[in-house]
Amino acid sequence: PITQPAEHATMASAPQLDTVPTTALLDELRKRLDENKKRMILVGPPGSGKGTQAPIIKDRFCLCHLATGDMLRAAVAAGTEMGKAADKVMKSGGLVSDEIVVGIIKEAIAQPECSQGFILDGFPRTVAQAEKLDAMLAEKGAKIDNVVEMKVDDELLVTRITGRLVHPASGRSYHKTFRPPKVPMCDDETGDPLIQRADDNEDTLRKRLDAFHKQTAPVVDHYKQKGVFAQVDAAQKPETVKGAIMKILTST
Repeated sequence: PITQPAEHATMASAPQLDTVPTTALLDELRKRLDENKKRMILVGPPGSGKGTQAPIIKDRFCLCHLATGDMLRAAVAAGTEMGKAADKVMKSGGLVSDEIVVGIIKEAIAQPECSQGFILDGFPRTVAQAEKLDAMLAEKGAKIDNVVEMKVDDELLVTRITGRLVHPASGRSYHKTFRPPKVPMCDDETGDPLIQRADDNEDTLRKRLDAFHKQTAPVVDHYKQKGVFAQVDAAQKPETVKGAIMKILTST
């Protein structure tokens, strides 16, 4: 008998693409594209450097950066369904419910700029919020891939934040210790006086940090149980912190 060459046999046994239903091909394509997405939560107290690292992560992975406050304002301005609901609550002096915030996140991640994934900043703050977020993503066949906590000792945060100085007109920032202006309390470019924000004082900061730790610990435990949590030492230089975060995100 004539033996068929091995490579010919392999080719003959391979499925022909023209016999595979289009829907099955599209499902496989979506699955493979979805594997490259990053859906992450960036956790860190005031002054931990989230504002420095989030844009770097965003650019590296083509993600959208979803900060809760910014999202609320954008949804209200755009007049989306959830934005209108949030506006009504805020105008009455109430607190925006978890359902509305999760709804706004759902609207945001459906936008083209979020097609490769997102960075959530400032949400979830409670386990109940985390569970609602998980349920909403599960409906879309998705989940949170990474939760990265930027850990900094409270005493260093107090030094970082209470020393911040700002030029109100431009938003340029300085620091009494780490980045002092050339002339004390004056903007380098205009000579205008610098200010210290009212909430950048030690008493206010310690209250904010206490609230942050109490809120965050249960949320961190929630995601530890899911195996997606990692922590970085954010007291290091920004470039070192960036390297640690990239190592986490590229290895998962």
